[in-house]
Amino acid sequence: MGKSSATSKDAQALFHSLRSAYAATPTNLKIIDLYVIFAVATALIQVVYVGLVGSFPFNSFLSGVLSCVGTAVLAVCLRIQVNKENKEFKDLPPERAFADFVLCNLVLHLVIMNFLG
Repeated sequence: MGKSSATSKDAQALFHSLRSAYAATPTNLKIIDLYVIFAVATALIQVVYVGLVGSFPFNSFLSGVLSCVGTAVLAVCLRIQVNKENKEFKDLPPERAFADFVLCNLVLHLVIMNFLG
């Protein structure tokens, strides 16, 4: 019993520590985080749908999932570039990072539309 309560207290302390550290995160990074969560959740919904219903137009399934995953990856890259605490991209203005994000998303979705046929 003592071991499980200690583990529970450690988990609660970890959760509290992460929550207090995330509270100090700037709002623009939180918005990007929500976008990433939305993209991943959409991909998971598509995978569950294919598992339940079937994957007759398999190209459509692949295109949808790859679109969601690719968009999430590009958003994570945007988050890394926009983060002020990241010293590697300190000279990169946020407008340039967002323009790169938009351009890469455009290329990604052009490729996905081409894959659809």
